Amino acid sequence: MAKKDLRDENGKRIHPYIPELCEQLRTGDCDRREFLRTASLLGVSATAAYAMAGKILGEEAPVKSAAAQEPKMGGTLRSAMAVQRMDDPSTYDWEEMSNQTRFICEFLTRTGTDNVTRPYLAESWEASDDLKTWTFKLRQGVKWSNGDDFNADDVVHNFTRWLDPEVGSSNIGLFSGMVEETADGGKRMIDGAVEKIDQHTVRLNLSAPNLAVPENLYNYPTAIVHRGFGVDYEADLASNPIGTGPYELSEFRVGEVCRLRKRAGYWAGDVFLDEIHYIDTGDDPSASIAALASGQVDHVHEVDISAIDLIERIPNAVLHEAVTAQTGVARMQVDKAPFDNLKVRQAVAACMDHAKVLEVAYRGRGKIGENHHVCPIHPEYFQLPALTRDVEKAKALLAEAGVELPLRLKIDLGQADAWHLAAMQEFKQQLEPAGIILELNPMPGASYWDIWDKTPFGFTSWTHRPLGVMVLNLGYRSGVPWNESNYANPAFDAALDEASATLGAKERQAKMEKVQKILQDDAVIAQPLWRSVFSATTSMVKGYSIHPTLYHQFEGVWLDT
Repeated sequence: MAKKDLRDENGKRIHPYIPELCEQLRTGDCDRREFLRTASLLGVSATAAYAMAGKILGEEAPVKSAAAQEPKMGGTLRSAMAVQRMDDPSTYDWEEMSNQTRFICEFLTRTGTDNVTRPYLAESWEASDDLKTWTFKLRQGVKWSNGDDFNADDVVHNFTRWLDPEVGSSNIGLFSGMVEETADGGKRMIDGAVEKIDQHTVRLNLSAPNLAVPENLYNYPTAIVHRGFGVDYEADLASNPIGTGPYELSEFRVGEVCRLRKRAGYWAGDVFLDEIHYIDTGDDPSASIAALASGQVDHVHEVDISAIDLIERIPNAVLHEAVTAQTGVARMQVDKAPFDNLKVRQAVAACMDHAKVLEVAYRGRGKIGENHHVCPIHPEYFQLPALTRDVEKAKALLAEAGVELPLRLKIDLGQADAWHLAAMQEFKQQLEPAGIILELNPMPGASYWDIWDKTPFGFTSWTHRPLGVMVLNLGYRSGVPWNESNYANPAFDAALDEASATLGAKERQAKMEKVQKILQDDAVIAQPLWRSVFSATTSMVKGYSIHPTLYHQFEGVWLDT
């Protein structure tokens, strides 16, 4: 029997899963956050989703305080943040690069600090019942800064570049349902995977269902560039800063400064700040704190865990904290000796006391890791039995592997974040009783990122993603660019596909049990912790909320000068 075609009061199609989702919220089978996130992904506007949730839960609409300050126009926000390369957004691998760019080039969707994804350059979207076909309606009247109209050709161009292996974008992992393997073992975009319906409508045709498509479109390498980027002119944004955003590039020097200036004719109306200046204060975390204290900057992009006490002592400084899925993983390349032996990897992982590393390296501000890269704050997280340190098990595994003790290993790690070194120093001590001698090789941050996907054993930081399946698709699916461990397990890929295609929160969690257990049992990573992240502002910065991915959303920020 065919499913009823549901429509709202404006005649827009409603995904047939929405009534069931409403019932799950009513009965407590999903919470409010999961309801809002899923409803929005299925094309319900954020306003309508909040209204639905309020009606079901009997919540009253919030009343705006009469004492709320009216925002002021003008001023320059000065942010202490590393100023990095600004070439091809599709190849970005740091959120700092993205923050420099995101006020010039925008995204099809936008995930807020509440983890709800909303329309941005796409004004709406619809998903097919099987989640394989996604139709995006693009905003009309949007102009590029060079005067061209934003249209479907821009979106098709971006997908085509993202899914071209020659470009080298990590987006191939996020949109794996749009690519296929070639005869030589490479990947290519499936013919017809992205389809221009008309000037303001684009359809994505996937080979496998995927609930996370709208959220994937706010990942930092998915900023939308002009259709001439890499075709009519060089694929370098600093040289060709054409965008749809509210600001234009006025000055840029890597390692020094990035200045953005408000431009006229922005499609979404006026923004409050006249300019945004990113000022590189160097690798020493104390330098940005000193700049805040002395009034040289108004915002610090990220405050190191070691500096939060300092922030609290600065007059008129405000510390902002977000509980996140940011992490670091001691990952082993499964095709390099001795890590090509599963028992060796399992022995290394068995030695970790996650709670102790969290306490020593990060003051306990976060959650313990579980060696599968899915965080308790991810909506699809399944709670597996707790891991415990087991040195005797590690010794037995090494004996079974025929390893002569002591086993000497070297781990490469970046030293820009002090907690990385503290975490691995503690892990080094935890490995010694099992006969594993770990040599630490701390490197300058830039040097580590030159070899992060090449070294056999490395400690790599990963940023927050709103879904566990997003980071698993980016980092552990067979053959994707950011698979730094060279892990390739068809059973894992298939289980991940199945979880990604499941709508119901409880059903998806149940399927994630298998995904998480496969990765944990294969001992690809020893993952000590999930961490809170911190930023800071002066008290005159208003309308600012820290994003769990440390994305800057300054369009509503203003200065009370």
